[in-house]
Amino acid sequence: VQLQAFGGGLVQAGGSLRLSCAASGPLFSTYGVGWFRQAPGKEREFVTAISWFGGNTYYADSVKGRFTISRDNAKNTVYLQMNSLKPEDTAVYYCATKGGRSSYNKNEYDYWGQGTQVTVSS
Repeated sequence: VQLQAFGGGLVQAGGSLRLSCAASGPLFSTYGVGWFRQAPGKEREFVTAISWFGGNTYYADSVKGRFTISRDNAKNTVYLQMNSLKPEDTAVYYCATKGGRSSYNKNEYDYWGQGTQVTVSS
């Protein structure tokens, strides 16, 4: 599975962005997908995840109520809608996939996209 994340950019605090994670390769629809982010000088952290069929979603407390993950298996794409963005959301955002159940643990993910930069100005 190859992943490509895009849709990042520069936005003012309170604004919105939608990230996309496009996948190529077989069986993507059977994989759980997670979004992680990494700010300069910090470890990569969990943001959100979605089960292979989209029925289960999970969010970090820091983004709950502001971010929404969804997927369109027909398009092999997972989306991350980010609203009410804050300067502390500034980071490189990565999507990743894993078989089996979704996880908060980045070490359980098998395939990673290249990341897309999100910068939120105050």
